[in-house]
Amino acid sequence: MGEEKFYVTAAIPYVNAPPHMGHALEFVQADTIARFQRLSGADVFFVTGADENALKNVLAAKKQKKSVKALCDENTKKFVEFIKILNISINEFRRGSDKKLHWPGVWELWKRCDKAGDIYKKSYKGFYCVGCESFKTKRDLVDGFCPYHKEKPELVEEENYFFKLSKYQKIIEKLIETDEVKIIPEHRKKEILTFIKMGLEDFSISRSQKRARGWGIPVPGDESQIIYVWYDALTIYLTAIGLSYDNELLRRWWPAQLHEIGKDIIRFHAVYWIGMLLSAHLSLPREIFVHGFITSGGHKMSKSLGNVVDPMEIIKKYGSEGLRFYLLREIPAYQDGDFTERRFKEVYNSDLANGLGNLFARITTLVKRYFNGRVPKAQNPYEVPKIGLFEKLEVYQKHYEKSLGEYKFNEALVGVFSFIADCDKYIDINQPWVLAKTEQKERLAQVTFNLLEGLHQIGWFLLPFLPKTSVEIGKRLGVEGLQKTNPHIEEADVLLGTGVKITVGKPLFPRI
Repeated sequence: MGEEKFYVTAAIPYVNAPPHMGHALEFVQADTIARFQRLSGADVFFVTGADENALKNVLAAKKQKKSVKALCDENTKKFVEFIKILNISINEFRRGSDKKLHWPGVWELWKRCDKAGDIYKKSYKGFYCVGCESFKTKRDLVDGFCPYHKEKPELVEEENYFFKLSKYQKIIEKLIETDEVKIIPEHRKKEILTFIKMGLEDFSISRSQKRARGWGIPVPGDESQIIYVWYDALTIYLTAIGLSYDNELLRRWWPAQLHEIGKDIIRFHAVYWIGMLLSAHLSLPREIFVHGFITSGGHKMSKSLGNVVDPMEIIKKYGSEGLRFYLLREIPAYQDGDFTERRFKEVYNSDLANGLGNLFARITTLVKRYFNGRVPKAQNPYEVPKIGLFEKLEVYQKHYEKSLGEYKFNEALVGVFSFIADCDKYIDINQPWVLAKTEQKERLAQVTFNLLEGLHQIGWFLLPFLPKTSVEIGKRLGVEGLQKTNPHIEEADVLLGTGVKITVGKPLFPRI
């Protein structure tokens, strides 16, 4: 289920504005992967950071009449707080403005590529999209507009440093075709191979001080140029784990097992980044998982349409676990997905309040009513023949592990909620209230114990998805393992202790 070590990264977001729903999706997905790997026994390192040296940050600061540093400090702080509120279990957050731990690593990568003969200087003229922070060819545009930002790129002409990406075309193509660098899902792999086969061109990796407004990391030996923001930001994956300052740490964690990214930045990760690493003689990431976008009401979120949903507002109203659940359950792992507050309420009430929350209340109320709030004495439910409740548990477990191994979060949750439905059905079939009236105490104890053990297993299933909820289930059931920071899946095999006090408490998910 897990490797000895697992290094996972979320993309490094621009900080020209506060976090939006797309950031929430990526952080939550990457966190679920990290938590699942830890649960599976892997030693995990999880990284993200702040892309602070972008021109779009400079322009945003100018528009808001702030210094670029002030804007970056302000929004980076918001990202750090957002990550904490969403309960994202990162190990390192690296800022692009970190002159001590980031800049030297960027210079080292530059020098390695330069030593390989892959950096040269030339004059260039092209169309530049500030939103994407990249030059565009005619084939990239739709009616002259950037397909992602719906704006016409500006015509730029200047002398820059270039990276010899064309030199690595054949090897990058082979690496992706053979899955040595695996692109997930398959349709994104085909998309990037089509792009590569059209012919890779060398790309600009610096900007003039004038166009960069003096903001960013200077090119080694030429302070008239600023290092291109993507060359700088991608290197965060290395500087977060020691490049230029801790070789042992770098050897421990690199290469990454997984980069998680959005579909709009696949070229930078699956082509440019791979070329840079090949040039620098560094190992390559194993997998790149590409997720889609979040729409609202079927349209891309935009202020002009009035359909922007602020994730912080949703969290304030309904809690971070509710948002985590919606993003993992309702947004298809490999495609775009839709978010509206109306649909959020429907999913929250049906699955969390009426599903998981109601089941927990039903079972713990039974324990309180018939067993003084303590786990009754009963046989091991997995050894009792014809138990009924756990017949499909092994099937659900295999489906769960396979789905999470393929980053199909929504499919993994289908199995979990099928088991929740099995628990509800088990209550209705066995009718513990009838067993109590007819004084079938031994049978009542067994049925109640089985249901408690079902809740116990649900707590483990949900741990990568809803960590706070799993900890709460662990506390109320008296399960020590579920309350640990890094529990191991083997602890799920430890049955509930007879006589342990069970707490009913407030609803896990109050109905909206």
